Amino acid sequence: MTDTPLSDDEAELRRLRWKCRRGMRELDQMFERYLSRAWRQAPTSERAVFLRLLQVEDDKLWHWFMGHEAASDTELDALVQRIRQLPP
Repeated sequence: MTDTPLSDDEAELRRLRWKCRRGMRELDQMFERYLSRAWRQAPTSERAVFLRLLQVEDDKLWHWFMGHEAASDTELDALVQRIRQLPP
């Protein structure tokens, strides 16, 4: 049996899924929802913002995603709000 090589997009999705594992169920679910429902259709600019979002510390992410605070960076805040609005 031979393994079928992954497309570049699928390989990137696998790497991102690993990076999205935060150890906080709420964050994990929201990131997974974005990857499953929006990543493939997202423009390059939004993908770049998502990669920046993954570099933020978990405690800040939790406050942003739970609506307790807003990111001072407008691009990050807009993406957080978009991800929060994705249906479960």
